[in-house]
Amino acid sequence: MRRNLPKLFGAKLIDAQDAFGQLCVGIDPHSVLLQSWGLTDSVTGLREFSLRVVEASAGLVSVIKPQVSFFERFGAKGYEVLAEATQLAHSKGLVVIADAKRGDIGTTMDAYLDAWFGEESGLFADAITVSPYLGLGATSEVFERWIAMGKGIYSLVATSNPQGESVQRATIHGHSLAADQWAQLSTLNGTKFGPYGAVLGATLDLASFEIDQSILNVPILAPGFGAQGALLGDASKIYGDMSNNVAYSVSRSVLQAGPNGIVDAIEIANRELAVGLNK
Repeated sequence: MRRNLPKLFGAKLIDAQDAFGQLCVGIDPHSVLLQSWGLTDSVTGLREFSLRVVEASAGLVSVIKPQVSFFERFGAKGYEVLAEATQLAHSKGLVVIADAKRGDIGTTMDAYLDAWFGEESGLFADAITVSPYLGLGATSEVFERWIAMGKGIYSLVATSNPQGESVQRATIHGHSLAADQWAQLSTLNGTKFGPYGAVLGATLDLASFEIDQSILNVPILAPGFGAQGALLGDASKIYGDMSNNVAYSVSRSVLQAGPNGIVDAIEIANRELAVGLNK
């Protein structure tokens, strides 16, 4: 009898977005936000906030993105909350992208992936963000076994912070480094909408980074909407032909609505995004 194989990440993401739209809610429990929710800046507050955000997001969005650093600041107990929140999100049918920005080579990167994708750690992620500057090839070599299990990565390609531009615009092989990374991700994915994704900031002029917008086989994670200035209503204008491949990430703009207003804030963001995608 043929065993059931896990759905590959690209297919899993498409199914989730077809069902619940392309909005992604970030879970960013920094101290000011916890306090604005009437919670203590503690593990207890962290847990209540994170689980509430997951519950509010379930059924309204396709993706959640916990910012790992805000859990790490509480040490081991913060990781326990992160494990509980990501497992809850998984049980609710949400695609989980851990915003961990890991990046290394060989057995070290293997260990990072075991932490996020392995069954022994207690954490759960469908995908993680990675820093590519030790080489995408180094990441892809250790990532192959996880692809078959339905996992994905999002590589930092062009980010919204101004400090990143000098690196990302540096020239390599006659193109910007960002454009070179983007092309490599497309090559790794081959003919499918694949597991190798890119982080492309929504506040950027992507053409100025030489991003080839005719490439349509790379999933995109798009931070920068809401508090950082980009408008969901401009989604198609920003990403053009790639707009259907994007997970549009919002965090402060919905989280600051508080525990009683977050559901309404997510619904408003969904309506704004629908306008931006002409849906």
